[in-house]
Amino acid sequence: MNRIKKHEKWYWLAVIAVELVLFYSSSMTYKQQTSVPFLEQHLGSNNKPFYHFLSGIRFNYGGKIQSIQNDGYFRFVEFFIRKGAHFGTYFILGLFLSLALYNYFQTHKILSFFIPWTVSTGLAAFDEFHQGLTGGRTPSVDDVMLDSMGALLASLLILLFVYIVNKLKKIPV
Repeated sequence: MNRIKKHEKWYWLAVIAVELVLFYSSSMTYKQQTSVPFLEQHLGSNNKPFYHFLSGIRFNYGGKIQSIQNDGYFRFVEFFIRKGAHFGTYFILGLFLSLALYNYFQTHKILSFFIPWTVSTGLAAFDEFHQGLTGGRTPSVDDVMLDSMGALLASLLILLFVYIVNKLKKIPV
């Protein structure tokens, strides 16, 4: 696709920007990053949206049971925000890496999603290692797996999108 090639440098710039944000973020302590005070201030102790729905959710993540009962409402909500940020950021990274590398693997379609996915997973592992060097933060294999799934989904969606576009181009009008 010529359009992808035309914008390749922008995709690489986006990859670099996402990595810089990730590096900066993993350099911050939990105390610098927590959104709990913001949630408490803006929601207040009496306003807990979806409390009844969330109070029924309980699961194991990283060897710890996550629930409102264990963590309290605001920390539990923050958990979802933080994990959503993990998944979403690596989705974006996987998306831009897939677009940036697409033209290099046109003859090997499987590599056009596999390479961006594995590179993103490697970057996630490095980011967790870097996070482990930061005070008050603990690296997590579960976070690497979550990050990896975000990148995998983005890479597969790009592959599917390109496949559909190419099929539509071949349909006579």
